[in-house]
Amino acid sequence: MNNSAYLVVGLGNPGPDYSANRHNVGQMVLSVLADRLGANFKSHKSHAAVAEARLGAGGAKLILAKPGSYMNTSGGPVSALLKFYDIPLSNLIVLHDELDIPAETIRLKQGGGHGGHNGLRDIIAACGSNDFARVRVGIGRPPGRMDTADFVLKDFGSAERKNLPVTLEIAADAVEAIVRDGITTAQQKFHSPE
Repeated sequence: MNNSAYLVVGLGNPGPDYSANRHNVGQMVLSVLADRLGANFKSHKSHAAVAEARLGAGGAKLILAKPGSYMNTSGGPVSALLKFYDIPLSNLIVLHDELDIPAETIRLKQGGGHGGHNGLRDIIAACGSNDFARVRVGIGRPPGRMDTADFVLKDFGSAERKNLPVTLEIAADAVEAIVRDGITTAQQKFHSPE
């Protein structure tokens, strides 16, 4: 029996108006993972929706969390959940959208800066460290002169939506690989050219 626990956080904004936005792709991946594991989200006192599951029989415990706060204030709920479940920062995995990666591309990262991502910035500030794993879901750059904020707060376009389910499944696979094999092995698997 694997007694280790991981907090897997999907970043996004709360409410139905934002649910299909590019900025909410982290929460979309978390929904795929929860469905896969047969876990249901429930309201938690840390101002987040939380689902608990095991990664296979005897596998590690996963605490899946969607902060109930807006993206820019994700740190409070994440910090509270780490404390509540007594999970070390080294077992935190954050799923988020990434402008600097082409759409439909998944990249894994351990530590590093926030790269201008306000959700990551707030988590790093609240936890006092940047040493946690990230599953970065590429959304690409805005077309033409579109403002970045407008781009991330728009729903995925029809062409993007065709391949989105596959991208979400691959990102969910990446979370499982990090938990099972560690970040370095997972990176080798998901970053290798097809």
